[in-house]
Amino acid sequence: MPISPTELTKLRARRVRTRLKAVANGRPRLTVFRSSKNIYAQVIDDARGVTLAAASTLEGEGKSGGDKDAAALVGKMIAERAMEKGVKDVVFDRGGHIFHGRIKALADAAREAGLNF
Repeated sequence: MPISPTELTKLRARRVRTRLKAVANGRPRLTVFRSSKNIYAQVIDDARGVTLAAASTLEGEGKSGGDKDAAALVGKMIAERAMEKGVKDVVFDRGGHIFHGRIKALADAAREAGLNF
């Protein structure tokens, strides 16, 4: 029986997350969730199991949450909020998605705003 596309995404996400936790060296994880209409980002401390910072297009000023400009805005917001909490170094968890489009725009904006990954 073939595996559904949703299951394949979950498998990829689990594989990426397992690898990130192995190389994290105690750094928090910047994780991204992408839907068709919005994009969400969180900085998570896996050792303590707490979310340090969060941002999404639901709180943004833009009209649309499903484009690269909105993703870049979320990347800038998450970087600023993480820096306020004293987090500068993170590992990037793309969550099973390919690193292009909105995911890449968010990552590039977060790097420009000061996060290291």
